[in-house]
Parts: sequence; structure tokens; C-alpha cells
Amino acid sequence: MISNMKATELLQRRVSYSERAFAELVLWRLPFPLPGSSHRFKYRLAYVVDGECVMRYDNEAGKGGHRHYAGAEKSYSFSTPERLIADFKRDIARWNHENGNA
Repeated sequence: MISNMKATELLQRRVSYSERAFAELVLWRLPFPLPGSSHRFKYRLAYVVDGECVMRYDNEAGKGGHRHYAGAEKSYSFSTPERLIADFKRDIARWNHENGNA
């Protein structure tokens, strides 16, 4: 019965990159896809520098996957949790390089 099925937390981790920067990764497996998504994952990955979220990947009901980077929001095509995390880490490295935060 779907009403008895619950979301399963797969990942909740805070990763320190420096005294000024950290990433927070939260990933859940859902019993059914969110509206606007074709997969059964809910995620929120954020990169915070000096107390400001400078980049975020997330998916919302009805909105689907997207990422916020450099002040712009663009859709994000989710394929697997591993690919999501790899893309997020790649963008952290890119942000650090572009902003002298390496």
C-alpha cells in the first residue's frame, strides 16, 4: 500500500572545504516520483561560502530538477545519484576556480 511506504534517507552529509566553505548534501529515495520528475529521488545539494549559498542543486514538486549557479537557475537533467554528486563536485571546483576560493 503506497500510503504506508516512506521516503528513505540515502545521504545527509556536511563536507568542509575550508574554514569559510562547506557543502551540504541531502538525498532521499521516495516511494513514487515527485510531480515534474521521472525518478524517485528528492535532493538538495548546497555549497555555502562565507555564510551565503553560492550554488544549489535541488528538485521541487512540480518544478523538477534544477541548479542555481552564478545567479542563474537552469534545469538539471537527473540521471543517477552518483552522476548528481559528481556534477555538483565539478561545479564546486569550477566555482572555487572562478572565484579564487581554491
